[in-house]
Amino acid sequence: MRLDFYLHLMQKIIPHLLSLWFLVVLMGNPPQGGDQQLKTYLALGDSYTIGESVEEEMRWPNQLARILNQSGLSIENPHIIAQTGWTTDELLVAVDSAELKNHYDYVSLLIGVNNQYRGRSVDSFVPEFTTLLERAIAISKNKTKGVFVLSIPDWGVMPFAQGRDRTKIAAEIAAYNAAIKAICERYEVAFFDITPISQEALGNATYVASDQLHPSAAMYRAWVDKVLPFFKTAQND
Repeated sequence: MRLDFYLHLMQKIIPHLLSLWFLVVLMGNPPQGGDQQLKTYLALGDSYTIGESVEEEMRWPNQLARILNQSGLSIENPHIIAQTGWTTDELLVAVDSAELKNHYDYVSLLIGVNNQYRGRSVDSFVPEFTTLLERAIAISKNKTKGVFVLSIPDWGVMPFAQGRDRTKIAAEIAAYNAAIKAICERYEVAFFDITPISQEALGNATYVASDQLHPSAAMYRAWVDKVLPFFKTAQND
């Protein structure tokens, strides 16, 4: 009689013990890819980063995050610190005022067109851009490996610039971009030259936003395609 009682008791307990064991094993070894921590992304810049004249989801940082999510890299919507018209010194003030406490997996920087537009020298731009890049590196979880920089687009090809000296605009922007590239090389930060893509707007109206000055969503998508290899490299490092 006592043996029957214990057998009956074990039949009741064993399934619960097995369930508990399975739960412990599952918690210790979660399914791969089932609970990935979202990557974080900070985008610093001016009108090009804030996406002047395009919808929010068509800004290039937002398009980038969406495509990365579709490709299997889970990433949050970008935190954007950018405003139309900002120069390097104005962006620097905004970054410092934001008192960023979080470290981001990825940080992008695209700035300088308004320095050129206002007639400032490359010599005055270099130390300000360098400080911004150092801030970006400091905010990046992976330091230089988590930061990437885009070149300044050539706004001189846009309809807005009709009647202006387009050759002069292109030459000045080229000088700025040469300085940016040299600084990135010194800090070993990824640099992406999207200026040739911007110049395609001269013969491609689909690359021009409604304000006749800024890039369209289609051009921003071309920029995204240009920088996508950075994320494959960053994941492998």
